[in-house]
Amino acid sequence: MTGRPDPGERVLRFAPAVRLVHRAVGLLMLLCVCTAACLYLAPLAQLVGRRRLMVTVHEWSGLLLPAPVLLGLFSREFRAELRRLNRFARYDRTWLRAVRTRRRGPRARPAGKFNAGQKLYAGWIAGAALVSLGTGLLMWFTGLLPFVSRTSAIFVHDLLAWAIALVLAGHMRQAYADPEARLGMRTGYVDRAWAELHHSRWLTPKPRDKDGEKPAPKPTVN
Repeated sequence: MTGRPDPGERVLRFAPAVRLVHRAVGLLMLLCVCTAACLYLAPLAQLVGRRRLMVTVHEWSGLLLPAPVLLGLFSREFRAELRRLNRFARYDRTWLRAVRTRRRGPRARPAGKFNAGQKLYAGWIAGAALVSLGTGLLMWFTGLLPFVSRTSAIFVHDLLAWAIALVLAGHMRQAYADPEARLGMRTGYVDRAWAELHHSRWLTPKPRDKDGEKPAPKPTVN
């Protein structure tokens, strides 16, 4: 008989540096999307006004977007998370097959510290942010690449902005559907039972005796 983890037992999921990078990138991305909406959508533009201010905030939040990630590289924990996000395992393919065949549940969708969907999202949003930054620079400095027209840069930038907004909305919807995952990003700690259920390839279950109880701790000698 296999016992379940004690309710309320917490394990560290995200180090402080990882949470700070996530919050900083999220804030800058939110500024980019909101200011873009104020510039692109006429009703919002009329409501907010101050177009020059919106343009300035949009430009500088986009330029600063890579900064938290670059600073995070000084953290060993953050570099470890990037390696995990950049590595696909066999169980990630199982996770993707389960999504394709609409099979739900943690057993059908095994995951490490990050599931396959989170890995795909991280890779896509990083690439999209870099392309947005590049096309934004081409719009700002028209002579940077003379063989690329400003019209082409605007088209790609606007199209990608819509895609980023949709993907971010999906990311936020998934986050709000899982309070424990949000708690892990907010405080760094999650419930061990949740982690072993939804990220079974991440944590090694604690050893238990044949009755499903954790072994008693060894007495300490002063």
